[in-house]
Amino acid sequence: MAVKMRLTRLGDKKSPFYRIVVADSRVARDAKYIDLIGTYNPLTNPEEIKIDVEKANKWISNGAQPTETVKALLVKAGATKADKKSK
Repeated sequence: MAVKMRLTRLGDKKSPFYRIVVADSRVARDAKYIDLIGTYNPLTNPEEIKIDVEKANKWISNGAQPTETVKALLVKAGATKADKKSK
């Protein structure tokens, strides 16, 4: 089972709110998930990011792969460090 950390969308039309979840990569975006690790609200100024760092690190150590967006949110929240790509 390929496990990913990704966003699932909530909220009304043109007012998105996201949950950061751990889910099987084969299920639909807003379908059931394994674990809820945080929330992201892009409409507030500044953006509101709440992440349970312990859960996030546990899932990453267990092999869950964050999407690019979730990886950027984890870096902003201070849960992980930015990866530097080597050339």
